[in-house]
Amino acid sequence: MPAIITALIWALPGDPASIICPPESCGGTDVLAARWNLDAGPWAFFQGWVSAALQGDFGSSWRLQQGVPVAELLTSAVPNTLVLLALSSVPVVLGSIVGARRWVPQRAEAFVQVLGMAPGLVLALVAAAAVELTYGAASFMGEGALVRLLAGALVLGLADGALSGSITGTRALFQSEDTQRYVGVALLRGERRLPNTLPNVAPALAGQLRARLLHLLSGAVVVEAVLRIDGIGDLLWGGTLLQDFGVVLAAATGFAVVSSLLLVLQAVVEIATAWHVRRAPAVPEHASAEAA
Repeated sequence: MPAIITALIWALPGDPASIICPPESCGGTDVLAARWNLDAGPWAFFQGWVSAALQGDFGSSWRLQQGVPVAELLTSAVPNTLVLLALSSVPVVLGSIVGARRWVPQRAEAFVQVLGMAPGLVLALVAAAAVELTYGAASFMGEGALVRLLAGALVLGLADGALSGSITGTRALFQSEDTQRYVGVALLRGERRLPNTLPNVAPALAGQLRARLLHLLSGAVVVEAVLRIDGIGDLLWGGTLLQDFGVVLAAATGFAVVSSLLLVLQAVVEIATAWHVRRAPAVPEHASAEAA
């Protein structure tokens, strides 16, 4: 991600330092370029940024909050984004449970899908207006800030098919698995359907859940910007608008790290599932013959 952003900075027409701080607006562009390590080309800038970032030094904000260490901005932003992601994942997880248990009749799935068509931007604007009208200037502290966070989580968890997709997607996954022969054999033996199918669909279920969490993470940029929640998405949005590439690099890398952690978590689930299946007791031959 840092390499892509670095390439984009140098792909823009003009000198990077002049783009960030036009000479007609501020003097000493050469000095600023040297301070931001933009005077030695993209490779030197990339190497320097990665080397410092690995030591926990993300530099200072260029324009968003000029001079403030980016690490300090991330320290206050990361917890809010993680809490927002955790709260918004609750409806998604509940939707997966509902889909797996078939608690929503199949004829009602069309209604569920219609509910999921609400755009996140629209719901975020409505939520922001409601919070502002209710709490006014106090909406950024105490109870008002908590309500902003909860409203953002609710918007993320319901909008853009997050909840409806988890219900219908999980249901379709289990329905497809139900067509396998071993499920019919297990039912003839008097076993329950879900304990038999869950180990086999767990890897695909983990993949679906990771994709939905990434969907929530990408939606967090819009929700945080509209509801003005101090998170990584808000930093990324503000840094992009002001061309503060120091902040953009750190925020985008933070998103990439979260995405990588989710991928590792999916791999752990797949490995644990494979280990569980290999250790599962084999069906006795006489039991299989009786079921047949």
